[in-house]
Amino acid sequence: MTIYHASSLFTGDEFLSDVYFSVDNGVFKFVEADANAVALKGLVAPGFIDVQVNGGGGAFFNAEQTPDCLDRIAKAHGQFGSTAIMPTLITDKVEVMAKAADATAQAIAEGVPGVMGVHFEGPHLSLGKKGTHSEQFIRPITEQEFAIYARQDLGIKMVTLAPENVSADDIARLVECGVKVCIGHTNADFATTNAALAAGADGFTHLFNAMSAFTSREPGVVGAALWDDNSWCGLIVDGHHVHPSSAKLAIRSKQRGKIMLVTDAMPPVGTDDMEFDFFDGRKVIRTGDRLNSTTGELAGSVLDMASAVRNTVNTLDVSLAESLRMASLYPAQYLGLHKKGRLLSGFDADFVVLDAQQNVQATFIAGKAL
Repeated sequence: MTIYHASSLFTGDEFLSDVYFSVDNGVFKFVEADANAVALKGLVAPGFIDVQVNGGGGAFFNAEQTPDCLDRIAKAHGQFGSTAIMPTLITDKVEVMAKAADATAQAIAEGVPGVMGVHFEGPHLSLGKKGTHSEQFIRPITEQEFAIYARQDLGIKMVTLAPENVSADDIARLVECGVKVCIGHTNADFATTNAALAAGADGFTHLFNAMSAFTSREPGVVGAALWDDNSWCGLIVDGHHVHPSSAKLAIRSKQRGKIMLVTDAMPPVGTDDMEFDFFDGRKVIRTGDRLNSTTGELAGSVLDMASAVRNTVNTLDVSLAESLRMASLYPAQYLGLHKKGRLLSGFDADFVVLDAQQNVQATFIAGKAL
Protein backbone atom coordinates (compact mmCIF):
# COMPACT_ATOMS: atom_id res chain seq x y z
CA MET A 1 0.00 0.00 0.00
CA THR A 2 1.17 3.53 -0.80
CA ILE A 3 -0.15 6.71 0.81
CA TYR A 4 -0.17 9.99 -1.11
CA HIS A 5 -0.67 13.61 -0.17
CA ALA A 6 -2.44 15.88 -2.65
CA SER A 7 -2.49 19.62 -2.10
CA SER A 8 -5.45 19.72 -4.48
CA LEU A 9 -7.73 16.90 -5.65
CA PHE A 10 -10.82 16.81 -7.85
CA THR A 11 -13.10 13.92 -6.96
CA GLY A 12 -15.25 14.25 -10.06
CA ASP A 13 -17.78 16.14 -7.96
CA GLU A 14 -15.77 18.73 -6.04
CA PHE A 15 -12.30 20.12 -5.39
CA LEU A 16 -10.64 19.19 -2.10
CA SER A 17 -7.51 20.65 -0.52
CA ASP A 18 -4.78 19.02 1.54
CA VAL A 19 -6.02 15.44 1.31
CA TYR A 20 -4.40 12.06 1.86
CA PHE A 21 -5.30 8.87 0.09
CA SER A 22 -3.99 5.34 -0.18
CA VAL A 23 -3.67 2.99 -3.12
CA ASP A 24 -3.92 -0.66 -2.21
CA ASN A 25 -4.27 -3.36 -4.85
CA GLY A 26 -5.37 -0.77 -7.40
CA VAL A 27 -8.09 0.71 -5.19
CA PHE A 28 -8.33 4.36 -4.09
CA LYS A 29 -9.21 5.25 -0.49
CA PHE A 30 -9.18 8.48 1.52
CA VAL A 31 -7.09 8.15 4.71
CA GLU A 32 -5.89 10.22 7.64
CA ALA A 33 -2.81 12.42 7.41
CA ASP A 34 0.46 10.50 7.26
CA ALA A 35 3.90 12.06 7.69
CA ASN A 36 5.42 9.51 5.30
CA ALA A 37 2.97 10.16 2.47
CA VAL A 38 4.30 10.69 -1.05
CA ALA A 39 3.63 14.28 -2.10
CA LEU A 40 1.96 14.85 -5.46
CA LYS A 41 2.53 18.37 -6.77
CA GLY A 42 -0.36 19.70 -8.81
CA LEU A 43 -4.02 18.83 -9.19
CA VAL A 44 -4.92 15.16 -8.80
CA ALA A 45 -7.93 14.32 -10.98
CA PRO A 46 -9.67 11.20 -12.29
CA GLY A 47 -7.89 9.62 -15.24
CA PHE A 48 -9.19 10.49 -18.69
CA ILE A 49 -11.33 8.04 -20.67
CA ASP A 50 -11.30 8.24 -24.47
CA VAL A 51 -13.85 6.25 -26.47
CA GLN A 52 -12.34 6.94 -29.91
CA VAL A 53 -8.62 6.23 -30.37
CA ASN A 54 -7.36 5.07 -33.77
CA GLY A 55 -3.67 5.23 -32.95
CA GLY A 56 -0.83 6.87 -31.09
CA GLY A 57 2.90 6.60 -30.50
CA GLY A 58 3.35 5.76 -34.18
CA ALA A 59 1.02 2.74 -33.91
CA PHE A 60 -2.16 2.42 -36.01
CA PHE A 61 -4.80 -0.21 -35.24
CA ASN A 62 -5.81 -0.55 -38.90
CA ALA A 63 -2.19 -1.22 -39.84
CA GLU A 64 -1.37 -3.68 -37.06
CA GLN A 65 -3.88 -5.80 -35.18
CA THR A 66 -1.78 -7.09 -32.28
CA PRO A 67 -1.80 -6.73 -28.48
CA ASP A 68 1.58 -4.99 -28.76
CA CYS A 69 0.05 -2.35 -31.03
CA LEU A 70 -2.73 -1.74 -28.51
CA ASP A 71 -0.18 -1.50 -25.71
CA ARG A 72 1.82 1.12 -27.63
CA ILE A 73 -1.32 3.12 -28.36
CA ALA A 74 -2.44 2.99 -24.72
CA LYS A 75 1.02 4.01 -23.47
CA ALA A 76 1.18 6.92 -25.92
CA HIS A 77 -2.12 8.27 -24.65
CA GLY A 78 -1.26 7.45 -21.06
CA GLN A 79 1.45 10.10 -21.09
CA PHE A 80 -1.35 12.61 -21.74
CA GLY A 81 -3.55 11.39 -18.90
CA SER A 82 -5.73 8.75 -20.56
CA THR A 83 -6.12 5.79 -18.22
CA ALA A 84 -8.81 4.00 -20.24
CA ILE A 85 -9.27 3.93 -24.01
CA MET A 86 -11.44 2.28 -26.62
CA PRO A 87 -9.05 1.30 -29.44
CA THR A 88 -10.89 2.16 -32.65
CA LEU A 89 -10.75 0.33 -35.96
CA ILE A 90 -12.06 2.39 -38.84
CA THR A 91 -13.81 0.90 -41.88
CA ASP A 92 -11.84 -2.10 -43.16
CA LYS A 93 -12.17 -5.64 -44.49
CA VAL A 94 -13.96 -8.21 -42.35
CA GLU A 95 -10.71 -10.19 -42.05
CA VAL A 96 -9.04 -7.15 -40.49
CA MET A 97 -11.99 -6.72 -38.14
CA ALA A 98 -11.62 -10.32 -37.01
CA LYS A 99 -7.90 -9.81 -36.36
CA ALA A 100 -8.68 -6.64 -34.42
CA ALA A 101 -11.15 -8.58 -32.30
CA ASP A 102 -8.55 -11.28 -31.63
CA ALA A 103 -5.96 -8.65 -30.64
CA THR A 104 -8.44 -6.95 -28.32
CA ALA A 105 -9.40 -10.22 -26.64
CA GLN A 106 -5.75 -11.12 -26.13
CA ALA A 107 -4.87 -7.66 -24.79
CA ILE A 108 -7.72 -7.84 -22.28
CA ALA A 109 -6.77 -11.37 -21.24
CA GLU A 110 -3.16 -10.26 -20.75
CA GLY A 111 -4.23 -7.19 -18.77
CA VAL A 112 -2.78 -4.55 -21.08
CA PRO A 113 -3.26 -1.37 -19.00
CA GLY A 114 -5.91 1.00 -20.30
CA VAL A 115 -7.56 -1.19 -22.94
CA MET A 116 -11.29 -1.37 -22.21
CA GLY A 117 -12.58 -3.01 -25.38
CA VAL A 118 -12.92 -2.18 -29.06
CA HIS A 119 -14.74 0.44 -31.12
CA PHE A 120 -15.58 -0.52 -34.70
CA GLU A 121 -16.12 2.80 -36.49
CA GLY A 122 -17.73 1.40 -39.61
CA PRO A 123 -17.98 -0.31 -42.03
CA HIS A 124 -21.79 0.17 -42.14
CA LEU A 125 -21.66 3.87 -42.99
CA SER A 126 -23.08 6.36 -45.47
CA LEU A 127 -21.03 6.88 -48.62
CA GLY A 128 -22.09 10.51 -48.64
CA LYS A 129 -20.69 11.05 -45.15
CA LYS A 130 -17.72 8.72 -45.29
CA GLY A 131 -15.17 11.42 -44.46
CA THR A 132 -11.75 9.84 -44.78
CA HIS A 133 -13.09 6.27 -44.54
CA SER A 134 -12.33 4.07 -47.55
CA GLU A 135 -15.31 3.79 -49.87
CA GLN A 136 -14.20 0.37 -51.08
CA PHE A 137 -14.80 -1.16 -47.63
CA ILE A 138 -18.14 0.47 -46.76
CA ARG A 139 -20.84 -2.20 -46.86
CA PRO A 140 -24.10 -3.47 -45.32
CA ILE A 141 -23.99 -5.53 -42.15
CA THR A 142 -23.78 -9.32 -42.65
CA GLU A 143 -23.62 -12.41 -40.48
CA GLN A 144 -19.82 -12.24 -40.71
CA GLU A 145 -19.78 -8.94 -38.85
CA PHE A 146 -22.50 -10.05 -36.45
CA ALA A 147 -20.31 -13.02 -35.47
CA ILE A 148 -17.56 -10.59 -34.48
CA TYR A 149 -19.88 -8.22 -32.64
CA ALA A 150 -21.43 -11.09 -30.69
CA ARG A 151 -18.12 -12.19 -29.15
CA GLN A 152 -18.09 -12.11 -25.37
CA ASP A 153 -14.33 -11.77 -24.89
CA LEU A 154 -13.90 -8.24 -26.24
CA GLY A 155 -14.62 -6.18 -23.14
CA ILE A 156 -16.80 -3.20 -24.01
CA LYS A 157 -17.97 -3.21 -27.62
CA MET A 158 -18.90 -0.12 -29.64
CA VAL A 159 -20.06 0.06 -33.25
CA THR A 160 -20.54 3.31 -35.15
CA LEU A 161 -23.04 2.98 -38.00
CA ALA A 162 -25.35 4.92 -40.30
CA PRO A 163 -28.96 4.10 -39.34
CA GLU A 164 -30.26 4.67 -42.87
CA ASN A 165 -28.15 1.67 -43.89
CA VAL A 166 -28.74 -0.58 -40.86
CA SER A 167 -32.30 -1.49 -39.93
CA ALA A 168 -33.80 -0.81 -36.52
CA ASP A 169 -34.17 -4.58 -36.10
CA ASP A 170 -30.45 -5.07 -36.71
CA ILE A 171 -29.62 -2.25 -34.30
CA ALA A 172 -31.76 -3.97 -31.66
CA ARG A 173 -29.96 -7.23 -32.40
CA LEU A 174 -26.59 -5.52 -31.87
CA VAL A 175 -27.78 -4.15 -28.55
CA GLU A 176 -28.91 -7.64 -27.54
CA CYS A 177 -25.35 -8.80 -28.32
CA GLY A 178 -24.05 -6.28 -25.78
CA VAL A 179 -22.93 -3.69 -28.32
CA LYS A 180 -23.10 0.03 -27.63
CA VAL A 181 -24.42 1.39 -30.92
CA CYS A 182 -23.28 4.86 -31.96
CA ILE A 183 -24.72 6.90 -34.80
CA GLY A 184 -22.14 8.48 -37.08
CA HIS A 185 -20.90 8.97 -40.63
CA THR A 186 -24.54 9.22 -41.58
CA ASN A 187 -26.90 11.24 -43.74
CA ALA A 188 -29.99 9.99 -41.90
CA ASP A 189 -32.97 12.23 -41.30
CA PHE A 190 -34.42 13.09 -37.89
CA ALA A 191 -37.06 10.34 -37.97
CA THR A 192 -34.63 7.59 -38.95
CA THR A 193 -32.20 8.69 -36.26
CA ASN A 194 -34.93 8.65 -33.62
CA ALA A 195 -35.96 5.16 -34.74
CA ALA A 196 -32.36 4.03 -34.21
CA LEU A 197 -32.38 5.55 -30.73
CA ALA A 198 -35.66 3.78 -29.96
CA ALA A 199 -34.04 0.52 -31.09
CA GLY A 200 -31.26 0.96 -28.53
CA ALA A 201 -28.55 3.17 -30.05
CA ASP A 202 -27.25 5.47 -27.33
CA GLY A 203 -24.32 7.42 -28.74
CA PHE A 204 -23.26 9.85 -31.45
CA THR A 205 -19.76 9.69 -32.89
CA HIS A 206 -17.92 13.05 -33.16
CA LEU A 207 -20.95 15.35 -33.01
CA PHE A 208 -21.33 17.66 -36.06
CA ASN A 209 -18.68 15.84 -38.10
CA ALA A 210 -19.83 13.54 -40.92
CA MET A 211 -23.53 13.74 -40.08
CA SER A 212 -26.60 15.45 -41.52
CA ALA A 213 -26.91 19.02 -40.29
CA PHE A 214 -29.63 20.81 -38.37
CA THR A 215 -31.81 22.87 -40.73
CA SER A 216 -35.11 24.74 -40.54
CA ARG A 217 -37.33 21.93 -41.80
CA GLU A 218 -35.14 18.89 -41.14
CA PRO A 219 -33.34 18.67 -37.78
CA GLY A 220 -31.14 15.85 -39.08
CA VAL A 221 -28.77 13.79 -36.98
CA VAL A 222 -27.39 16.86 -35.21
CA GLY A 223 -30.90 17.86 -34.16
CA ALA A 224 -31.70 14.36 -32.92
CA ALA A 225 -28.42 14.21 -31.00
CA LEU A 226 -29.08 17.48 -29.18
CA TRP A 227 -32.79 16.74 -28.63
CA ASP A 228 -32.43 13.29 -27.08
CA ASP A 229 -31.74 13.35 -23.34
CA ASN A 230 -30.72 9.71 -23.00
CA SER A 231 -27.82 9.52 -25.44
CA TRP A 232 -24.20 10.64 -25.27
CA CYS A 233 -22.26 12.68 -27.83
CA GLY A 234 -18.53 12.59 -28.46
CA LEU A 235 -17.01 15.99 -29.27
CA ILE A 236 -13.60 16.72 -30.80
CA VAL A 237 -12.33 20.01 -29.34
CA ASP A 238 -9.17 20.59 -31.36
CA GLY A 239 -10.03 23.88 -33.09
CA HIS A 240 -10.38 22.16 -36.47
CA HIS A 241 -13.28 19.72 -36.33
CA VAL A 242 -15.91 21.95 -34.70
CA HIS A 243 -16.31 25.74 -34.54
CA PRO A 244 -16.07 26.92 -30.91
CA SER A 245 -19.53 28.50 -31.06
CA SER A 246 -21.03 25.27 -32.37
CA ALA A 247 -19.37 23.36 -29.54
CA LYS A 248 -20.61 25.91 -26.99
CA LEU A 249 -24.14 25.66 -28.37
CA ALA A 250 -24.04 21.87 -28.13
CA ILE A 251 -22.83 21.95 -24.53
CA ARG A 252 -25.54 24.47 -23.66
CA SER A 253 -28.27 22.51 -25.47
CA LYS A 254 -27.50 18.90 -24.61
CA GLN A 255 -28.55 17.31 -21.34
CA ARG A 256 -25.77 17.95 -18.81
CA GLY A 257 -23.48 14.96 -18.46
CA LYS A 258 -24.09 13.68 -21.96
CA ILE A 259 -21.23 15.30 -23.89
CA MET A 260 -17.84 13.64 -23.61
CA LEU A 261 -14.50 14.72 -25.00
CA VAL A 262 -12.93 12.41 -27.58
CA THR A 263 -9.72 12.65 -29.55
CA ASP A 264 -10.25 10.57 -32.72
CA ALA A 265 -6.48 10.30 -32.40
CA MET A 266 -4.16 9.00 -35.09
CA PRO A 267 -0.61 7.52 -34.94
CA PRO A 268 1.32 10.84 -34.70
CA VAL A 269 0.02 11.55 -31.18
CA GLY A 270 3.03 11.48 -28.88
CA THR A 271 5.50 11.68 -31.78
CA ASP A 272 7.01 14.28 -34.09
CA ASP A 273 5.90 12.36 -37.18
CA MET A 274 4.69 14.65 -39.96
CA GLU A 275 2.96 12.00 -42.06
CA PHE A 276 1.91 8.38 -42.03
CA ASP A 277 0.62 5.82 -44.47
CA PHE A 278 -3.12 5.31 -44.41
CA PHE A 279 -3.85 1.63 -44.83
CA ASP A 280 -5.59 2.07 -48.22
CA GLY A 281 -2.61 3.56 -50.05
CA ARG A 282 -3.17 7.22 -49.22
CA LYS A 283 -0.94 9.31 -47.00
CA VAL A 284 -2.05 11.50 -44.13
CA ILE A 285 -0.14 14.77 -43.75
CA ARG A 286 0.34 16.68 -40.52
CA THR A 287 0.32 20.47 -40.65
CA GLY A 288 0.82 21.81 -37.15
CA ASP A 289 -1.90 20.09 -35.13
CA ARG A 290 -4.12 19.27 -38.11
CA LEU A 291 -4.25 16.04 -40.12
CA ASN A 292 -5.51 15.81 -43.69
CA SER A 293 -5.49 12.92 -46.12
CA THR A 294 -3.98 13.49 -49.55
CA THR A 295 -7.56 13.58 -50.87
CA GLY A 296 -8.26 16.59 -48.66
CA GLU A 297 -10.47 15.33 -45.83
CA LEU A 298 -9.72 15.80 -42.16
CA ALA A 299 -8.18 12.48 -41.13
CA GLY A 300 -8.63 12.15 -37.41
CA SER A 301 -6.48 14.28 -35.15
CA VAL A 302 -3.26 14.64 -33.23
CA LEU A 303 -5.30 15.62 -30.19
CA ASP A 304 -4.66 14.15 -26.75
CA MET A 305 -7.11 14.27 -23.87
CA ALA A 306 -5.12 16.75 -21.77
CA SER A 307 -5.14 19.15 -24.72
CA ALA A 308 -8.86 18.51 -25.21
CA VAL A 309 -9.47 19.51 -21.58
CA ARG A 310 -7.23 22.57 -21.97
CA ASN A 311 -9.00 23.62 -25.17
CA THR A 312 -12.41 23.17 -23.57
CA VAL A 313 -11.41 25.44 -20.69
CA ASN A 314 -9.64 28.06 -22.80
CA THR A 315 -11.69 28.22 -26.00
CA LEU A 316 -15.16 27.14 -24.89
CA ASP A 317 -15.22 28.94 -21.51
CA VAL A 318 -16.25 25.75 -19.74
CA SER A 319 -15.19 25.45 -16.10
CA LEU A 320 -12.22 23.24 -15.27
CA ALA A 321 -14.47 20.98 -13.19
CA GLU A 322 -16.93 20.41 -16.03
CA SER A 323 -14.13 19.99 -18.59
CA LEU A 324 -12.56 17.30 -16.40
CA ARG A 325 -15.92 15.57 -16.06
CA MET A 326 -16.33 15.62 -19.85
CA ALA A 327 -12.99 13.78 -20.07
CA SER A 328 -13.56 11.27 -17.28
CA LEU A 329 -16.87 10.95 -15.45
CA TYR A 330 -19.18 11.24 -18.45
CA PRO A 331 -17.37 8.72 -20.67
CA ALA A 332 -17.14 6.39 -17.66
CA GLN A 333 -20.90 6.62 -17.27
CA TYR A 334 -21.42 6.06 -20.99
CA LEU A 335 -19.27 2.92 -20.96
CA GLY A 336 -20.75 1.63 -17.71
CA LEU A 337 -17.42 1.82 -15.87
CA HIS A 338 -18.93 2.30 -12.44
CA LYS A 339 -15.62 2.36 -10.55
CA LYS A 340 -13.93 4.89 -12.85
CA GLY A 341 -14.43 8.59 -13.51
CA ARG A 342 -14.37 9.62 -9.86
CA LEU A 343 -11.80 9.53 -7.06
CA LEU A 344 -13.75 8.21 -4.10
CA SER A 345 -12.99 5.46 -1.62
CA GLY A 346 -13.49 2.09 -3.28
CA PHE A 347 -13.01 3.40 -6.82
CA ASP A 348 -10.22 2.39 -9.19
CA ALA A 349 -6.97 4.25 -8.55
CA ASP A 350 -6.81 5.70 -12.06
CA PHE A 351 -5.67 9.28 -11.76
CA VAL A 352 -3.68 12.03 -13.39
CA VAL A 353 -1.59 14.83 -11.89
CA LEU A 354 -1.94 18.16 -13.72
CA ASP A 355 -0.15 21.48 -13.44
CA ALA A 356 -1.96 24.83 -13.55
CA GLN A 357 -2.10 24.74 -17.37
CA GLN A 358 -3.55 21.21 -17.43
CA ASN A 359 -0.26 19.70 -18.56
CA VAL A 360 0.21 16.13 -17.36
CA GLN A 361 2.85 15.62 -14.70
CA ALA A 362 2.08 11.95 -13.97
CA THR A 363 -0.47 9.27 -14.84
CA PHE A 364 -1.45 6.29 -12.69
CA ILE A 365 -3.47 3.25 -13.77
CA ALA A 366 -4.62 1.00 -10.91
CA GLY A 367 -2.21 2.98 -8.74
CA LYS A 368 0.83 2.24 -10.89
CA ALA A 369 2.70 5.15 -12.45
CA LEU A 370 3.14 4.96 -16.20
